[in-house]
Amino acid sequence: MNSKSVNNKWSWTLLVLSAVALLAFGSMRSSGPQTQADRIDAITKVLACPTCQGESVYVSRASAAESIRAEVARQIASGQRTDDEVIAFIEARFGSRVLLVPRSTGLDSLIWVLPVFALVCAVGTLGFAFRRWKVVGNDSISEEDAQLVERALREEQ
Repeated sequence: MNSKSVNNKWSWTLLVLSAVALLAFGSMRSSGPQTQADRIDAITKVLACPTCQGESVYVSRASAAESIRAEVARQIASGQRTDDEVIAFIEARFGSRVLLVPRSTGLDSLIWVLPVFALVCAVGTLGFAFRRWKVVGNDSISEEDAQLVERALREEQ
């Protein structure tokens, strides 16, 4: 084995280990907010104010945001709905435009998947093109071209 293939294997090994470490780190986050106030804050941070441009319900002081915040607090206090059910209830009233982060199911999942898919395809295409250019670059001289160059070099001497 030459040193280039050893370095290449070490690079891939390091890349895989980094990916595993990042996935492990991401999966060990806390299980979520514990108090009612924390739950209300977490929910209102992912809901967009219907009358404001680009603000969450948590940040906005508009009357629509205040009423959504009060509804979220009322539903959390009742203890009958989970956070996802509260968000779904608000979404049903105001439409999907009230979500700051699109859902990761159905058609909305394309928002998350398509950019990653495009990036993987672009990197793969570039890798394929670079490898092909490298191979074509080594063997691209035809026999006729080689004879022409040889003849021109002999005539020059």
